[in-house]
Amino acid sequence: MAVPTFVDRVTLHVEAGRGGHGVASVHREKFKPLGGPDGGNGGTGGSIILRVDPDVTTLIDYHHSPKRKAANGGQAAGDFKNGARGEDMVLTVPDGTVVTDPQGNVLADLVGPGSELVLAEGGRGGLGNAALASSKRKAPGFALLGEPGEAREIGLELKVVADIGLVGFPSAGKSSLIAAISRARPKIADYPFTTLVPNLGVVKGGDITFTVADVPGLIEGAADGRGLGHEFLRHIERCAALVHVIDTASIEPGRNPIDDLDVIENELSRHGGLEDRPRLVALNKVDVPDGRAIAEMTIDEFEKRGMKVFEISAASGEGTQQLIYAMAEIVAASRKDVPTVAPTRIVLRPEGVEGKNGFTVKISKHGEYLVRGPQPERWVRQTDFENEEAVGYLADRLNRLGVEKRLVELGAVEGDTVIIGDPANSVVFDFRPSIDTGAEMLGRRGEDQRFYEERPAASRRREIDAGMETKEEYEARADIARRLRDGAGPVSYEIGGEDDPDNDWAENDPAADSGQRTGE
Repeated sequence: MAVPTFVDRVTLHVEAGRGGHGVASVHREKFKPLGGPDGGNGGTGGSIILRVDPDVTTLIDYHHSPKRKAANGGQAAGDFKNGARGEDMVLTVPDGTVVTDPQGNVLADLVGPGSELVLAEGGRGGLGNAALASSKRKAPGFALLGEPGEAREIGLELKVVADIGLVGFPSAGKSSLIAAISRARPKIADYPFTTLVPNLGVVKGGDITFTVADVPGLIEGAADGRGLGHEFLRHIERCAALVHVIDTASIEPGRNPIDDLDVIENELSRHGGLEDRPRLVALNKVDVPDGRAIAEMTIDEFEKRGMKVFEISAASGEGTQQLIYAMAEIVAASRKDVPTVAPTRIVLRPEGVEGKNGFTVKISKHGEYLVRGPQPERWVRQTDFENEEAVGYLADRLNRLGVEKRLVELGAVEGDTVIIGDPANSVVFDFRPSIDTGAEMLGRRGEDQRFYEERPAASRRREIDAGMETKEEYEARADIARRLRDGAGPVSYEIGGEDDPDNDWAENDPAADSGQRTGE
């Protein structure tokens, strides 16, 4: 099976690099017991960029390797060490490459050397606990995860950037002509459809240098799929003018130069978009028997249609110089009307969502609350759900954004299902109204006390209050707290009763009879 050398349509799957994870660490140094957090930030993942390279003429590299992935960002470390940035992946494409989405919508038309399109941006690196420290969280026990890089499926379609397009029947001599007027060396043979892919040649006419595209031949019914169809006509859509190359020496029955031109014009009109291009007519093969006579018989008809006609022979070079100057004149005029194309850089970004706060909340038919928006979805991706303090931080962020308030306004109650993100890649929560974290809510590193029904501080206060109900008048609140701490449990005896361990101490106290207690 023949290996293709020219590919002008491919489907490309790209994935940018993932951002590196942040690190939660504490600075450790002699004589500095409270060194503080020093976790670094993760590196940003590498992006995938399309760039126009004038030396590239085909998309064959992406035909063989349609999946591309950029490098991930580096992991962070302690001592404020940030992760390395992932290297960007630059994919070179020919001038005139059109980028489309899976639905066929045009995303970008890359014209001009150096033009760039950022297909997929690398994921952001996660923040370390040093960057997350605040007046409320002086030493966070968590860090944020790196975000995954963007992933896309796109189509690449090459539309050759040429100034002049050669059209005509198969074996009319288009490839011979481009070989005669340029240094292009296309395949030439005496059978139809020798040319299967477009050929480009650079031609110099006086002070003007321009490119000429030779596309495979057209036959009647090409719009319906006959021959090679209209597959390659898109390569002449950018041309400033078209040259009809007509075979004056054809021996096929029923063919003549006038009818050949009418058939080609009909196929061009069915393709569409080429009606306003100037036309030139090159009557080829005037060096063969009867070729010149047939050409002279048809010149008047072509001129009546307002077309410039040239009698040429691609084999001998006769008349080609006059044709070159006519093409150069059209190209020079067209370039005056078109501004110079400067290299551009385009970045594909996701569409925004409705709502001034950057998120929307909708109720599904199953009663689930669907939260969508760039901010909440990104925060969810950054959260390490194995770390309770990180989950509490996510709850605070969503609360400050107004997500919880909006859920309550829509009638959400505790236990309802809340889905954040795209249904295909979402996170599901059971709604549980929360409060903002504060200093009194902090627990050990990596924990969030709001996730515990019986918080130690609250339980301790309830036990003290219970003990106060049976205390004697001289007993202080601090004494009960001390007993609870030393005894590792609540008061299980009546103060002053038989089981009170302080009874022996009170009996041996010399000041007991005088109504005073020592140790106060």
